[in-house]
Amino acid sequence: MAEATYDGCGADELRALLDLPRVEVYDSVTSTLDVAHVLGEEGAPAGSLVLAERQTAGRGREGRRWTSIAGGGIWLTMLERPGDPVATEVLAIRLGIGAAQALDGFAESPVRLKWPNDLYVGAGKVCGILVESRWRNQQIEWVAVGVGINVRLPPDVPNATALRAGPSRVPVLEAVVPAIRAAASARGALRATELAAYAQRDMARGRACRLPAPGVVQGIDERGSLLVSTAVGDVTCRSGSLVFEEDA
Repeated sequence: MAEATYDGCGADELRALLDLPRVEVYDSVTSTLDVAHVLGEEGAPAGSLVLAERQTAGRGREGRRWTSIAGGGIWLTMLERPGDPVATEVLAIRLGIGAAQALDGFAESPVRLKWPNDLYVGAGKVCGILVESRWRNQQIEWVAVGVGINVRLPPDVPNATALRAGPSRVPVLEAVVPAIRAAASARGALRATELAAYAQRDMARGRACRLPAPGVVQGIDERGSLLVSTAVGDVTCRSGSLVFEEDA
């Protein structure tokens, strides 16, 4: 069987181009997250990348499905081995900031952020991020960073959008992969500069929401929590999904 390629590039070529220790390229998988977890069990090094043309069971937060048709986007998972639990708590937020900056050059307008892990261009979702951790003896052994980016408008998916059309997805990888690695190597809670960078792209601040608490979004804090002003006072939300009042 011929080796799978990615827009004409083989795994070894991508490994050298992206400066990674290992790259796996597949025509089709259930989910790149599944493959990355197997690599984690096998002891694969941090920075191992899994790419697939198509996922048959791609997943997002809370069991949601991510449309991942062949050639329709970039479906990847990066295996990382962070040693800082505090940084891992805010990793999804850091990844969003870094990925948004990386994707600006491929989008029709600046990429915006929706807590906790979605990236938007205009009114359409262009990218989703999902971080899955595996622990052993109360320590993080690895995290699998799943990223799905629309490079072609998915059919029959409401409120979705895509990057500008281009001849190859490899330049997008060249921008996004270093952003993922930088976010995964950062330590501690979100810094003031990161909070400012998030605030510039925050599509929720000042908007009324029904979930995760009814009120008005005020931004995020250094632990990545959503801050909501409610009728009974300000609340800090660590989990859940953000649903705007007009979308409920």
